[in-house]
Amino acid sequence: MTNGLSQNICQPELRTAFSTSRDEQQAVEELYQQLNWSDLNFVLFFCSAEYQLDRLASLLQARFADILIAGCTTAGEITAMGYDQGSISAIGFSREAFAVSGLLIKQLDEFNFNDAQELVEHLTQACLDQQVAPIKNHSFALTLFDGLSTQEERVLVTLDSVLGSIPHFGGSAGDDIHLSNTHVYFDGAFCTDAAVIILVNTACEFQVFSDHHMENCDTKLVVTEADSEQRRVLELNAEPAAIEYARIVGVPLTQLNHEVFALNPIAVRIGDEYFVRSIQSVNDDLSLTFYCAVENGIVLTLMQPGELMSSLDQQLTEKEVTLGEHLITLGCDCFLRRLEGRIRGQSEQVSALLQRHRVVGFNTYGEQIDGMHVNQTFTGVAIGRKR
Repeated sequence: MTNGLSQNICQPELRTAFSTSRDEQQAVEELYQQLNWSDLNFVLFFCSAEYQLDRLASLLQARFADILIAGCTTAGEITAMGYDQGSISAIGFSREAFAVSGLLIKQLDEFNFNDAQELVEHLTQACLDQQVAPIKNHSFALTLFDGLSTQEERVLVTLDSVLGSIPHFGGSAGDDIHLSNTHVYFDGAFCTDAAVIILVNTACEFQVFSDHHMENCDTKLVVTEADSEQRRVLELNAEPAAIEYARIVGVPLTQLNHEVFALNPIAVRIGDEYFVRSIQSVNDDLSLTFYCAVENGIVLTLMQPGELMSSLDQQLTEKEVTLGEHLITLGCDCFLRRLEGRIRGQSEQVSALLQRHRVVGFNTYGEQIDGMHVNQTFTGVAIGRKR
């Protein structure tokens, strides 16, 4: 293991940990050794889908008995040492500085407003009972979705309507771009077709934010036929979707792949902002499957990547300055951003930037920010010391 204990954050408020061991028992033991302190209240983790998940779940439950644990599988991990793959990364939150409550949502397609009200009331009361801080202005919500559930949009809109002024962010679980094995973890088990909702109430300063570096190219595409439930676009500009997309980006149809999608994203404009809708795959019928919902009749705009590193560096720096004394940033970073860094030969530099800014988290199949489901975006919360 390259655990880099001296590099991990170890403060009264929280600690970070990670293990690169592929043996589940050793990995859990190494996490425990790094996070084991008397004030531990909550463990949040992100792990490779290559682990034997049933075994990992039972080991975590046994080793961290009586501790609330939540997490998900990833398309890459972000540890205290930067980017990793095939590992497990975790954050431990203290009882003194953080009141944390969580719930698992199953049957996402049936989640409604009444469910959201009951869920938020339960989470809020559970945090209040821990007597750390008032809920208003001292709380944020984190959501982790099964990245292949296709239910993020409807659940997020419903949840956001109830959260009110509580800021919210999150990410969708991945599986190293295999698109077959994404899970969330709660209450001792990994689950599919589910989401974990965590409410964090804290005496610490924090800033919830999002960032993307995409720039408008002014080229428009109208979705003229779509299957919104399956996130599948059949036609763009009244032409087969894959053919029209390949034409406007200047790439042969046969060469469309994740790298092309990462460097030639498309977005929907809402007000003055652009929200990226990333393409997942090309289908045999020349339709395109997206990571986000895309509806019939909407207008999409071709985008081009700007400077990923400078944009993220500026955003992280601004949040850290606002906090005064920055402890950690919990980040949900789209796997297409990581892929873009690799294509451009910047992986090591981006990894170093994340390490320098004390980012811990994971690479996602979709990101969430205040009720919106987006792609090719970094969402997160920067956390400072107690107020």
